[in-house]
Formats: sequence, C-alpha cells, structure tokens
Amino acid sequence: MKGSICRKLNRPASLYDRRQACLRRDVPRRLLPNAVTGGSSELESMFMIFRVQKCFQRVCFLGSSSNSSAFLHTCSSAVSPLGSSQLERPTRLSDLDIIITRVPVGNSDDQILLSLQNDQACNSIQLTHVLVHQLLHRFKNDWKSALGVFRWAESRPGYELPPDAYDMIIDILGKMRQMDQTMDLLERMHQDRLVTLKTVGKVLRRFAGAGKWEDAVRIFDGLGRFGLDKNTESMNLLLDTLCKEKKVEVARYIFLELKSHISPNAHTFNIFIHGWCKVNRVDEAHWTIQEMKGHGCRPCAFSYSTITLFYCHKCNFGKVYELFDEMEAQGCPPNVVTFTTVMCYLTNSGEFEEAMQLYERMKSAGCKPDTLFYNSLIHTLGRAGRVPEAIRVFEVEMPENEVPHNTSTYNTLIAMFCNHAQEEEALKILQKMERSGLCKPDVQTYYPLLKMCFKTGKTDNFLNKLVNDMVNGHHLSFDLSTYTLLIHGLCRSGKCEWAYSLFEEMIAQDMKPRYRTCRLLWDEVKLKNMSAAADNIEDFMKKL
Repeated sequence: MKGSICRKLNRPASLYDRRQACLRRDVPRRLLPNAVTGGSSELESMFMIFRVQKCFQRVCFLGSSSNSSAFLHTCSSAVSPLGSSQLERPTRLSDLDIIITRVPVGNSDDQILLSLQNDQACNSIQLTHVLVHQLLHRFKNDWKSALGVFRWAESRPGYELPPDAYDMIIDILGKMRQMDQTMDLLERMHQDRLVTLKTVGKVLRRFAGAGKWEDAVRIFDGLGRFGLDKNTESMNLLLDTLCKEKKVEVARYIFLELKSHISPNAHTFNIFIHGWCKVNRVDEAHWTIQEMKGHGCRPCAFSYSTITLFYCHKCNFGKVYELFDEMEAQGCPPNVVTFTTVMCYLTNSGEFEEAMQLYERMKSAGCKPDTLFYNSLIHTLGRAGRVPEAIRVFEVEMPENEVPHNTSTYNTLIAMFCNHAQEEEALKILQKMERSGLCKPDVQTYYPLLKMCFKTGKTDNFLNKLVNDMVNGHHLSFDLSTYTLLIHGLCRSGKCEWAYSLFEEMIAQDMKPRYRTCRLLWDEVKLKNMSAAADNIEDFMKKL
C-alpha cells in the first residue's frame, strides 16, 4: 500500500508526530516475535467472558479513613472485623509493606525515586519480579507512585526488570492519560529492543481511549520502526482498538485499504460484528456474517453471541431465541458463554423464572456449566430470593461437577447476603475466601460490605477495619470510583473532614473528582465552617 493510512485519512499531525520528530533514527531494527499468542477463538472467548462479568458486576466502592494519606499507605494494628485470627499480621513487615510505606502520596515520580534510593530499608530488600509486579499492581491507579517505584527498581544494581513490567507501566501511564510519559517510555523500550506487539497493543488502546485514535493509527503505520510486521494479527489489533472506541467506519476504511495484501481471518470479521453492534447498527453485523462466509471464514458461536448480546441490551429476548435456532441450524449451537450472557440479562430484567428455564434448556442441550455460569446462576437465585438454593449451588453442585470457585463466586455470595441483611453470613464467606488460598479479595469483594456500613451507620471502627483490611491486608488500590463513593458516603454520614482528606488525596494523585462530588463536599464543609477547605474545593470546581 502506497503511503501511510494516516495520510490517506488526511488527518492533521498530533502528539505522535510531535514526539516522532524527537525520536532517534539510528537504533538498529529487528523483527521481534509477536507477543500476542493463541488463536482467535481464545481471544474471543475472553472478550465475551469480560462482557458477561460486566453484566452482573456493575459495582462501586466505598471505604474510609480519618487520616487518609497516612492510613492508606501505612500498616495499622487495627483488628479485623472478621476476627483477630483472620487478620493478624506478623510483627515484621513484609518487603511489599516496607516499600509501600516509603512511597509518599502525591509526590512527583522524581521525589519518590529519590526517597526510595535514599532509604536504607528499601535498598536492603532483594527485588524479585513478583515483588515488582505487586508494587505496580498496588499503584495501578496512582501513576506518579507507580512510575517512581518503576524507576527505582530499574536503577537497582544487579536487577533487571522483566519485559512485562515495562508493559505494565506503559498501561498505567496510558490509563491515566499521561501520553507524553507513555511515548517517552515507548522510545526507551524501542532503544532497548523491548517493544513487542503486546506493548503496541496497550499503547494503541490507551491512545484511542483518550480520544487520540489518529495517533493510534500513526503508531500502527510505524510498526516497522519497532521491528514488527503489518500482518493479520497486528491489523486485527488496530481494528479492534478502533471498533471498541466506536470508530467502526474508520476501521472499515483501514480494512479495505489493507485487505489487498493482508488476509483477514474469522477474528477480523468478529471484530466488525462487535463494532457494528456497539454503534447500534445490527443490520451491518448480520451482513458481516454473510461477508465472512464469502471470505471462506465460518461463523462461530462467538459471531452469533455478539449479536445475541446486542439484543439482550435491548431486552429483545424473542430475537435472542430466534438466533439460538439459527445457530443450531448453522451447526454452531449456543455455548456456555452465550447461555451465561442471556441469563445475566434475563436476571437484570427481573425475568427470574425465564432465566431458570434457560438453565434447563442448557442442560438439555448437553452444555456443561463453567465457573462463570454458576456465578451468574448464584446471582440469579439470590435476586429471586432463593438463597438456600444459591448456597447449595456453591456448596454442593459446583464441587460435584468439579467446577472451581473464583473470586467472583465469593463476591456474588457476599453481595447476596448483604442484600438480604445477613451481615454475619457475608463475613463468613469472606473468611472462607481468605482461607481457601486460591482466591484473593478485590475491591468488588468489599463493596457490599462497605455499603452495608453506611446503610447501618457503622462508620467508625467497623468501616475503619474493613478499609484497613483492603489497603494494608490485601494491598488493594482505590480508583476514581472508590474515592467518589467514599466521599459521598462519608458526607452523608456527617464525616466531611474524613471525606475532605480523601478529596485532597485524589487531587495529589492527579485524579479529577466529578463536579457532583465536589459540590456535595463543598456544601458539607461549608456547613461545618471549614472555610479553607470550602475555598479549595470551590477553586477546583472552577477548573472543571
């Protein structure tokens, strides 16, 4: 293809071009092995599973601390509400805890780097790839801390960062819209020959997610500079990035430009089926199924399941069952992911009996449930008020069928018990989860428990201990949603000093609170005559 895609799209130069002007041209090029492996069916299944998880895990997060910055980054001696035996920690801090306590919240990455380099305790720790991964995961929503820790690990004599650590920090910077930092690091990785297709994929997605899809296309145009090929795999990566950002027509144009010398595969067409459904053009999605047949690609269960998901969004379950019949006629009957998707949406629509009938249809078809399906079934039974049956699925049916529990299984049960005001049962499930040694709690685990704290007015010791368990016990990182719901809950509980400390911590981490959050907090601090805080919040609101 003559000329770049970007020139054919006739788009103005932007961030990537400005960065490109500063890049070194004399670095040797070589073809790096593709980092993204596995067939398209595996990737498609992972995508559909992600969509199903989103269906019944729409959660927010609550938590609190009276001295936010110090509380969130130091280990407390508070006893867990789950019982002293459950959260007792060794008197000696772990290496992870030691480093976390040395990271000053809100400082620049330069300051964090110097702080860690000058800390004798940190420098006596022997770094491992696992420890670095835990640290980056801990600070995944705080790019300054993450970058400072990354640079410190990189500077340690005798230690070499693994390639996936570079990919992690690239993703963190991109997620927090630090595009200049992202491009700087990408160039360094290029000089050290560390850029893989996996790296490029993360950069493409973050640029497109920031609304800079033209830059994403330019990066694809320059793949050869990184020693990477423009082939079916890399083309699909770009098309998928654009379609997920609803730039389906741009993706279609690029596909037409490339298909003369890059052959599409079934995954290519499945990307477009998803894209058309995402922009509510289901007729084009149906037409794409016919197009893929014309290219010798056979539609699979995923192809139809994507359209099924579209009709589920519209609560048009009649169309869903029509698609089921078409899938069976085409020799690709609904699979467990398809059944799980439909069950989720039936439950969300309050159609509990129909959801249970779907389960019977699935069993009649000989389709075996997996963990995700059972999680959805437990959720459905809980919503329908059939708690004993949900417990039986967890305790009897899953073990009998040798289907393992995962974190989401426990989360679903905890949420069910909290929704039925069974606090003690919810805490028992959390204890069982921690004792299992196989599943670790995440922020979704604690959301219903924290919500219950606000609902019951237990916003002192119990709330403190839960948050301590999250932050210091399991090293969970709060994101924008976490802080937002913390602030709202604390304001409504009359704890605006606490809420304001969280607001300050957000600002220090370059997180931008929503206007509604600012206004609620501003109203509360004014009532408490916290004039300095009110002025600061008002100044910030003017910048939104």
